[in-house]
Amino acid sequence: MVNEGPNEEERDDTPAPETELQADGSVSVHPSVSIDPSLSVHPSSSAHPSALAQPSGLAHPSGSGSENLSVIKVSRRRWAVVLVFSCYSMCNAFQWIQYSSINNIFMHFYGVSAFAIDWLSMCYMLTYIPLLLPVAWLLEKFGLRTIALTGSALNCLGAWVKLGSLRPHLFPVTVVGQLICSVAQVFILGMPSRIASVWFGANEVSTACSVAVFGNQLGIAIGFLVPPVLVPNIEDQDKLAYHISIMFYIIGGVATLLLILVIIVFKEKPKYPPSRAQSLSYALASPDASYLSSIVRLFKNLNFVLLVITYGLNAGAFYALSTLLNRMVIRHYPGEEVNAGRIGLTIVIAGMLGAVLSGIWLDRSKTYKETTLVVYIMTLVGMLVYTFTLNLGYLWVVFITAGTMGFFMTGYLPLGFEFAVELTYPESEGISSGLLNISAQVFGIIFTISQGQIIDNYGTKPGNIFLCLFLALGSALTAFIKADLRRQKANKETPENESVPSKLFDPVNLLGKVSEAPVC
Repeated sequence: MVNEGPNEEERDDTPAPETELQADGSVSVHPSVSIDPSLSVHPSSSAHPSALAQPSGLAHPSGSGSENLSVIKVSRRRWAVVLVFSCYSMCNAFQWIQYSSINNIFMHFYGVSAFAIDWLSMCYMLTYIPLLLPVAWLLEKFGLRTIALTGSALNCLGAWVKLGSLRPHLFPVTVVGQLICSVAQVFILGMPSRIASVWFGANEVSTACSVAVFGNQLGIAIGFLVPPVLVPNIEDQDKLAYHISIMFYIIGGVATLLLILVIIVFKEKPKYPPSRAQSLSYALASPDASYLSSIVRLFKNLNFVLLVITYGLNAGAFYALSTLLNRMVIRHYPGEEVNAGRIGLTIVIAGMLGAVLSGIWLDRSKTYKETTLVVYIMTLVGMLVYTFTLNLGYLWVVFITAGTMGFFMTGYLPLGFEFAVELTYPESEGISSGLLNISAQVFGIIFTISQGQIIDNYGTKPGNIFLCLFLALGSALTAFIKADLRRQKANKETPENESVPSKLFDPVNLLGKVSEAPVC
């Protein structure tokens, strides 16, 4: 029997003897059962699935000549890989929000406008848009380890550059450091679904993706909590520079440690594919794959296009809310910088809980469409309640309403990644998640600038209602997405409890089944 559960892993990483590749090119599974070498595929991850089944020898992914694609087994290293990724993603996310969480203090220190500090957050969004496609291509060309090392190294470099900006006239230096960190982010945001697919079994991918996204959200949470504690609102510029330097030194040290861990722990991929869908993906991989044709096919997939829009609306609203939270809270509760950070912490911590619970639920139920729609609608409800309670004068009410909103708004993010992989399989997870993130950055910039102007001119309530309108639009569009779960179809072609001789795991057979799914 071919199993992919975590309990089936061999201690010595030696595959079970039930399936093996023979020297003559046939795949032997049982003494009386084999596959003729003429039945296989020409691998091309960019060609449409229906056009890929052709007579040839069974192909392996580039650089994986020793791999046995008929063996399905998870690696013990998988949790170390996703945890290290989660940690350096956390470090990068902290640097995104560390200025906005004490917006008024950095305005005073550098002598710049609130809008200039907002741009230290928005540069993350702006940088992502032009660099996503080149980085996604690099991910396909060079693989996970190279991208992880690059992202972690840039994150570390940006953190140390900021230490050169500890004087009021050195604001341009802190901008350079933040721009380097924003480039690092491009090498990070598209990785969760790819890591989950490459390293985790079919019953773990959603949980793994949630854990990977969890790190980014934890970084935002710490970014709301720590800066107001480390950097108090004081007038003395020298003392203020000292407190800022402590924060910068801490993050620089952490970033350096995480870079070392990435070098030691992060590997390209496990020895054996962890799921049937991933084995098929390997069989389809080709260095001659057309990158642009894959993007064109994704945009012909109407369900995916709708998800790109709805994900962008939700994530963009979260980015705007996070960037402007300090300004909104201080407007109604002057002098409450620390509590403003704690409210942000509450939003993100609640969202992290929502993300993990959503991932576990998806692994058990596979109800991607229904779960996504319910979470989206509840995000809208939570945002409406938060909007109309922010100005009541009771901080404890704001904590409760903000936490409720965050549980669903932030909890939605990994749902979008995993739903996208299901709708677009067997296309690259890096490309699909990257397009989701481009949408999020575009809407994030638009919402941050627009809501900021509305808050300055009309107040916080109209600014939040502005976001509610777009969340309502996103909820309506989500209802029109069809649950075309292509990856689940591939994984179900060979039932988990059925022995291999009676129903052989055959990438060619799976390929034909997956290709029957409509394009949109």
